[in-house]
Amino acid sequence: MPVPVYMPQLGESVNEGTVTKWLKQIGERVEEYEALVEVNTDKVDTEIGSPAAGVLVEIHIQPGATVRAGTVLARIQTADESPAAAPPPHPEILAPAAKPAPLSSLAQAQGSQAAVSSGHNGKSGFISPVVAKIAREQGIDLHAVSGTGEGGRITKQDVLDYLAQRSTPIKQPAPAAQPVSAPQALEKQPPASIPGDEVLPLTPVRRAIAEHMVFSEHNSPHVTTVMEADLSHIQAHRQANKSALAREGINLTYTAYFMQAAASALKRFPLVNSSWSEQGILLHRAVHIGMATSLGEEGLIVPVIKHADSLSLTGVARAVNNLSNRARAHKLQPDEVKGGTFTITNHGTSGSLFATPIINQPQCAILGVGAIQKRVVVVGEDSIAIRPMVYLSLTFDHRILDGASADNFLATVVESLQNYPA
Repeated sequence: MPVPVYMPQLGESVNEGTVTKWLKQIGERVEEYEALVEVNTDKVDTEIGSPAAGVLVEIHIQPGATVRAGTVLARIQTADESPAAAPPPHPEILAPAAKPAPLSSLAQAQGSQAAVSSGHNGKSGFISPVVAKIAREQGIDLHAVSGTGEGGRITKQDVLDYLAQRSTPIKQPAPAAQPVSAPQALEKQPPASIPGDEVLPLTPVRRAIAEHMVFSEHNSPHVTTVMEADLSHIQAHRQANKSALAREGINLTYTAYFMQAAASALKRFPLVNSSWSEQGILLHRAVHIGMATSLGEEGLIVPVIKHADSLSLTGVARAVNNLSNRARAHKLQPDEVKGGTFTITNHGTSGSLFATPIINQPQCAILGVGAIQKRVVVVGEDSIAIRPMVYLSLTFDHRILDGASADNFLATVVESLQNYPA
């Protein structure tokens, strides 16, 4: 009997993945453990190896489809079997099917994601963990949501559209004789196409970024506060130590200093290291700082430095080097982009002075670091001097933080940078 190729569980909290590319086609021979298919989970591409040597005889899941861990992706005919013995293609789930759960229960449940990820309903079909999580956090009865997915399945976009409608006051219908204004008429229409335009297909990474950013901006009130810091002490320390660290293979970047300052401030202000929930504010005891890393035209990814508060400057610098290099080489593991409690984005590397980043949900805040520039500043009582200055912006969830608490946190980061020990 042909050997099934299952969608693996690629991380503790990674319950599904999107097939992006088949590296072998039906009829081609594949060796055991040879890369067979590429899947994407949370913007991380992973190659899935063949469980046996033989010939690829069936492909069940086409590129672009998102499936749960345990789904049969393909089948391999081993050398000692007859192709006639292959059963007709049909999707299988490794885990036993769960008893159908009412959608209202899924919206309110606080149990494990494994329980909701296998939920089905006659109206909406499979309820993905992402959909169930949004419904649970926002208190949505999924019976009220219209599904536009295959077979009426409720997708993440369906839930986001429902939230947008729910948060918009119901307007009284205008009189029939009253024409619809131009902005209203164009609101839901796609952009006009001009001859010569080209449509670039959405990659899984770009689609994931778009969905995550829209969800974040819509679901938490964003406020940004900006301060500037004098990096004279940081610059002097880096000049004095970067050569020694370079001999150990470590590139001492400014990012390591910002990471260390943020980790220290997060321990002093634990409310910034938290997440919002309807049950209360969830304080995270561990400090896991995400580092937004550009992948060029492909988008960006946020690898996470775990327990950043326990690392020395050298340890932080080593982690920054390791994660950023492997991110650009597409060699991160799915678990390495999960579990962040705070994020730093160094947009200044491209020359940006300051920005208002979008919060990386479900976190409370994100620190934006601008370009380091020499500027004339007032020092002492009445003196001026040229100093390496940087703008720091903190975008925060106003449900959790007020302006004063956010400013206190950012001021502590500034103080750490300006008074860095020699």
